[in-house]
Amino acid sequence: MLTIDRPRAESPADREAWRRLYKGYAEFYRVPMPDDRLDLVWSWLHDPAHEVEGFVARDETAAIVGLTHYREFARPLAGGVGLFLDDLFVDPAARGGNIGTMLIEAVAAEAVRRGCGVVRWITADNNYRARTAYDRVATRTMWVTYDLAPEAVQ
Repeated sequence: MLTIDRPRAESPADREAWRRLYKGYAEFYRVPMPDDRLDLVWSWLHDPAHEVEGFVARDETAAIVGLTHYREFARPLAGGVGLFLDDLFVDPAARGGNIGTMLIEAVAAEAVRRGCGVVRWITADNNYRARTAYDRVATRTMWVTYDLAPEAVQ
């Protein structure tokens, strides 16, 4: 039976499983993931003052097989807040069992609990497998995303 909960800061097994999955996520997007960045994000997940929160999916042995990270964001035009789903990754060996959908549903339940009006995320255009699942649970928007390095505006 699959369960969704929070990664446990006090558990070395949780930390190592989370690190392995988050490294896999970074590799998929071809983003370098040095140990100090892993340590930083792990610390964010366990700092009640930090905006980043997360869930993990555990299989019947309690092993972590998926993760998601999210945070609140202001929605001035809507006069409310939403949850932004930053990261979602499922162990390749565990895919096909709706784990990603269950993690999204956990974030959606958290959004309802907080009174948030939307859960929003982006993915790569070529992430076809994930997009197939996303198309089943959410509405693709018309918005185009841009990134600007602040130092480029000087």
